[in-house]
Amino acid sequence: MTPLWSIRILFLGLCILGGYALSQAQDYVNQSHAGILGMMIGFGFGGLLIAVDEMLKGFSLRAFSATTFGLFLGWLVALLVDHSGLFGDGEGNTRQLIRLALFLGFGYIGMVLAMRSNKEDFSLIIPYVRFSPQNKPDNLLLLDTSVIIDGRIADLIEARLVEGLVVVPRFVLLELQQIADSAEDIKRARGRRGFEMLNRLQHNTKIEVRIHDGDFPEEKGVDAKLVRLARNLNAKLFTNDSNLAKVAGLQSVQCVNFHEIAHLMKAAMIPGEVVHIKIVREGRDKGQGIGYLPDGTMVIVNNGQPHIGQQIDAQVQSTVQTGAGVLVFAEARNGAAK
Repeated sequence: MTPLWSIRILFLGLCILGGYALSQAQDYVNQSHAGILGMMIGFGFGGLLIAVDEMLKGFSLRAFSATTFGLFLGWLVALLVDHSGLFGDGEGNTRQLIRLALFLGFGYIGMVLAMRSNKEDFSLIIPYVRFSPQNKPDNLLLLDTSVIIDGRIADLIEARLVEGLVVVPRFVLLELQQIADSAEDIKRARGRRGFEMLNRLQHNTKIEVRIHDGDFPEEKGVDAKLVRLARNLNAKLFTNDSNLAKVAGLQSVQCVNFHEIAHLMKAAMIPGEVVHIKIVREGRDKGQGIGYLPDGTMVIVNNGQPHIGQQIDAQVQSTVQTGAGVLVFAEARNGAAK
């Protein structure tokens, strides 16, 4: 049983006891079924509130603040209209009905407008307070599903190469949960790794992680929601999706693509440089061997085939830039095997 249901059961018991106590304090205390009736009324009242609580399960504090603010503005407009004298000629009951219609109508319109506002119109209450001594906004780091599963963001944060307030949208969590519940073993493992990375980030004292409840029902895809949320919050979007990074760039959203960073961080190979490499398999042409640098760069070594499975020294001859990365061509040195 969750702590929330424990509180609900305790509240329901208090409502039943309160109903019984009230039934004994009224004039109908001598009625034979007064206690049972009071307990039933208390049970019904408590059950109704618990049902309302369950229906409002997805209603966050941010949404409640916006709704309250919209209701207040709607009632303020209704009050001004009511005191304008426009309906001053109405009689008693008619006047009360007009007043009720004004407050209900403007209150409803105010709440709807507040809930539909997805921009910075209510930045004082939704979702972060952005005040600081120098009036600087928080450095918000918005993570997508691919970056969470990748996990390198956690290493960068621990090394203090990335600093700021990590924001994880709730719709990203739902997508991650769907991956973790997938019938495919690989997807399920990726989803579980993503939750492990989030848990690691939440336990990191060097950074704060917040779950953002904002959503955009009119947007169908998660990528579109991420770009829109990043633009509204003025956050920096972290992703491994090249297409998402391009879309974000077209919409003037700051975006960090880890694949591009990894490509830029690869060491430049200079012709004439000697590398120590292990030949893992033979190449396409006769006598060639294939090896890989620690960053994953493929090295094609001439005269490397006899040294498959061995660590050798090879001298870089040239490099070629391809769509998949950099190819390094090298020549095995005499006495290369180590």
